Amino acid sequence: MQAGTPVTVALEALGLSYRLHLHPGPVRSLEQAARERGLTPEQIVRSLLFRLEGGSFVLVLMPGPIKVSWPKLRRHLGVTRLTTASADEVETVTGYPPGAVSPFGLLRPLRLLADRRLADQKMISIGAGIRHAGVLLQAHDLLRTLEPELGDFSEDATGRGP
Repeated sequence: MQAGTPVTVALEALGLSYRLHLHPGPVRSLEQAARERGLTPEQIVRSLLFRLEGGSFVLVLMPGPIKVSWPKLRRHLGVTRLTTASADEVETVTGYPPGAVSPFGLLRPLRLLADRRLADQKMISIGAGIRHAGVLLQAHDLLRTLEPELGDFSEDATGRGP
């Protein structure tokens, strides 16, 4: 059995296959994380926490290098205002330190959105719940198990939303 994290415990409880990758040292870039995990940057999934007006939170899953389009995200959520959660909020809401957030094993249920480009990948890597580590699993397992709201939340090539 592999060393356990809250994420791997949750994956095992769901009966999902995965591989825990522990980096040999600090991870300083998305490209480094992808290279050391044997993936492309697009296969690294960033779990981004946003605070909505009214104080609720939403977790958005994005392919590594793709930036979130704030107008698209606001429109999908039906809000006029949202902000990126602070580091303290990330840890308090998810139970994970920034840079290690995963959609599995969260402290409490969160509304979950995923950019549709994740469905184009076979293998992905998500946060492991601990720093300098990642969990590799099949993209369809994540999408089937968590059933996130799929949408186009990415900026276009010009760096703008719609």
